[in-house]
Amino acid sequence: MNNADGTIFISGGSSGIGLATAIAYARVHKTARLALFARNQERLDRAAVTIRAEVSGAEVHCFALDVANAEHVASIISQAVAALGAPDRVVLAAGVTLPGRHDANSLAAQREVMEINYFGSLNMVLALAPLMRAGSRLALVGSAAGLIGTYGYGGYAPSKFALRGLAEVLRVELATRGISVTLCLPPDTDTPMLAGELGLRPAVTNRIAAGAPVLSAGVVASALVRGMEAGRFLVLPGLPVKLLYLFGPWIAPIARWQQRRLIRMLGE
Repeated sequence: MNNADGTIFISGGSSGIGLATAIAYARVHKTARLALFARNQERLDRAAVTIRAEVSGAEVHCFALDVANAEHVASIISQAVAALGAPDRVVLAAGVTLPGRHDANSLAAQREVMEINYFGSLNMVLALAPLMRAGSRLALVGSAAGLIGTYGYGGYAPSKFALRGLAEVLRVELATRGISVTLCLPPDTDTPMLAGELGLRPAVTNRIAAGAPVLSAGVVASALVRGMEAGRFLVLPGLPVKLLYLFGPWIAPIARWQQRRLIRMLGE
């Protein structure tokens, strides 16, 4: 990416991995134009202040946008492109969580998660991919929860499995236009989303997660940026996620046995 005219679009850019990725790219490409997209304008404005404090002179633009609303996405993306040009890098990090068994949350709540996590990313792709040039790069932020079935993620994991499938398809379809696709599958990451989830998880889910390390958003973002710039499809931050991806068929039966044991122990 040419530092003089690079443009980077990041959804979910007001916090968490999205914000950390914006900071990471601002450090690498100091004269690039950053466009942050998220629902809440106040949080976007605070994110812009944070980025400018981390990287002096960073050019940051904020656009309030609901990724789940396809018409709104098309309208706001049109405005952003008119102001900044088509993006050279796109990072789709907008997402929500919904802990609880598959039968513990309303169907409406589970549909909303799918609308944001999966269709929200698809809405952004449909609006942006036609504008992207050869040499551009697109990244989708999924989750390690999209690798294996885990108790307590019935309302969340399916959206991340679907996002993984979308990334696999885009990898093939956009390659013909010279656009590379990256899929990042982070484990639990220290973000406001995780903080909000912890008190809502079932006891079994908390026990499953207890032994796994929690990465910082900055570590995940650095891995994502390195992977994107290297043109890698998969970014697997942390050794446990790498092992889960590589040895999933062998690990899964053991993981299911452990989960059934915890369910019996904790009476869930």
